[in-house]
Amino acid sequence: MSYLIYNGQLMDEAAFKLALPNRGLFYNDGFFETLIWADGGVRLLSYHLHRMQAAASALHLTLPAELGTPDSLGGIFDQLVAAQNLTAARLRLQLWRAGAGLYTPVTPTADYLLTATAYEPAAPTGARADFSQHLRTHFSPFSFCKGPNALTYVMAAQERAGRGLDEVLLLDSAGHVAEAGAAAIFWVKNKCLHTPAISTGCVAGVRRAHLLSVAQAHGFPVEEGLYPVTELLTAEAVFTANVATVRPIWQVGETSFSPEPHPLVTQLLRWEASY
Repeated sequence: MSYLIYNGQLMDEAAFKLALPNRGLFYNDGFFETLIWADGGVRLLSYHLHRMQAAASALHLTLPAELGTPDSLGGIFDQLVAAQNLTAARLRLQLWRAGAGLYTPVTPTADYLLTATAYEPAAPTGARADFSQHLRTHFSPFSFCKGPNALTYVMAAQERAGRGLDEVLLLDSAGHVAEAGAAAIFWVKNKCLHTPAISTGCVAGVRRAHLLSVAQAHGFPVEEGLYPVTELLTAEAVFTANVATVRPIWQVGETSFSPEPHPLVTQLLRWEASY
């Protein structure tokens, strides 16, 4: 039997029915978090909670009380993982505005749905990437969170698969490097860690935030900025990072990078593992 949690209640997934009207379905009026539960808890839980709180503020939503602290939030995740009898899980927490109404909302209250599936980490092999031929990111007050612009990433994944790539990279509307299709992008150049600024419209990834925090804590120079494509293509090493994995990029278009681990990236990941 599979279970889910809906508004705090553990329920049989087969018996669950989503009530209508649903503003998440009708108007995309909400956001979601994708989380990894492993080794007894959720990775980077405090970073997820921080992004949830920022997303709720940007969308004028009120988070349910049980989602408001690391302990209460972690307890809900633990409950579902235990019910599913999973040793490692990929969790999806979907939140949307409650109530009816047309475009104009009638309440800031949020409903939520938590689901879990088994998670098996894949070996982080080197990726062959290229820039999207059709898609751009666009900055907005809510582009940093997951959900409001989800169709962009669905189409990016479709393009990646159609072109036979391991990864697709996105530029912003002005042509600056923004992110990968489902991860933040980083590169090392002149002994400095670079990543695109949130103003490119990229998602404010929790692994992105954690890596930047670790680097700064250890005195590793960091720059967030608006970068032309040439800055990435002349890097010493390029990699993507999300909550599931860090993946080296060995090729972008016709430009190749060394498949050997870059010593500064290796050191950064060692610091992160002990942080």
